[in-house]
Amino acid sequence: MTETTPVAEQLATALALVLGIDPLPVRLRAWDGSEAGPDDAPLVVVRSPRAVRRLVWAPDEVGLARAYVAGELDVEGDLYAPFAALSSTGRLAPGGHVRLSLADRLSLVRSGLALGVVGREPAPPPEEVRLGRYGRLHSRRRDAAAVSHHYDIGNDFYRLVLGPSMVYSCAVWADEDVGLEAAQDAKLDLACRKLGLRPGLRLLDVGCGWGSLAMHAARAYGTRVVGITLSQEQAMLARKRVDEAGLTGSVEIRVQDYRAVDDGPFDAISSVGMAEHVGRSELPAYAATLGALLRPGGRLLNHAIAWAAPATTWRNDTFIARYVFPDGELVSLGDMVGALASGDLEVIDVEALRRHYALTLRAWVRNLEQGWDDAVALAGEGRARVWRLYMSASALAFESGKLGVNQVLLQKPGGAPPPLRPDWVPAGK
Repeated sequence: MTETTPVAEQLATALALVLGIDPLPVRLRAWDGSEAGPDDAPLVVVRSPRAVRRLVWAPDEVGLARAYVAGELDVEGDLYAPFAALSSTGRLAPGGHVRLSLADRLSLVRSGLALGVVGREPAPPPEEVRLGRYGRLHSRRRDAAAVSHHYDIGNDFYRLVLGPSMVYSCAVWADEDVGLEAAQDAKLDLACRKLGLRPGLRLLDVGCGWGSLAMHAARAYGTRVVGITLSQEQAMLARKRVDEAGLTGSVEIRVQDYRAVDDGPFDAISSVGMAEHVGRSELPAYAATLGALLRPGGRLLNHAIAWAAPATTWRNDTFIARYVFPDGELVSLGDMVGALASGDLEVIDVEALRRHYALTLRAWVRNLEQGWDDAVALAGEGRARVWRLYMSASALAFESGKLGVNQVLLQKPGGAPPPLRPDWVPAGK
């Protein structure tokens, strides 16, 4: 390359090296206005030389994510298109990792010198978090800090993204046209039916969020509910919603770690979208703790995202780990079932909902993009960009089968035997 080579062509060569693919599946527009790449490919805009400096220091998804979150790298038009193209390389897929040779790294440095971008590593955007100062991994203090990072960013921001249901987990879609609210209502009711709820029973909702499942169980099934969360902001709004719904006599919302619950037993326990925060090594203790809180014959519903391939391992040096779910960890469905099932908990049903989560994520992305200006005003542009990036990439991962989400239903021995068929019909029908 020479000094007269257009900036976009130099960038295309460097990015192809980082991604390990040539020709590049996207078109680039550089800060000097030059463009390079296939004419019909999705357009990625490199707004600043600083974006390239980030890639010199972190030639992987973290460097790309930092540049995007900082607004130095952008996409013109549909965000899904360049992600679909780049994810096909395997480098930006969940669990994908870039391992460049010394020669490749030197080539990147030479490109950086030619572009005039070599220098000290830029500080990460403020949205990036590291939790080492909060102590041991999955200690109660550190888990509380991890949850706060993700959930305590403003209830109004979550309302904009999630919609009126305020449910932050995979909906259940009868078809693609029913709409997000109807699909979330269907998911809440499915959870209650699987748990066999009825008047007078007592439910523990672990990771209760803004109280939607707890309220549905109390209102539609006459169940008494204790909902627990580590997020102060979630608890504040959940209590307000419970009060406004006239359910204060039936629903109690606590800021409490599941390991601190000492007022069992419960007839049923729901854990929806919470086990991802537990950690692989802690899953057997998690299952034992919840199992000990159940009455004989009581049911546990565990709803969690999973790696689709058992061989994939979770890493803490990814965009998701640094910006979205610090200390979170996904395991395969087989590993999750193995961790949950024991002599104290029998698996009685497993349901895969992968395609349902893809639809849910696309609905959330639409909500965010339609309310973009409000989202930026509520949470800041960097945080809004984190969410747009993470939800769009996740939707593609669920659509391609790289991620899954599953409901595992277990029952504690004793009491009534599990049903012969998992019809999950409402009680009395």
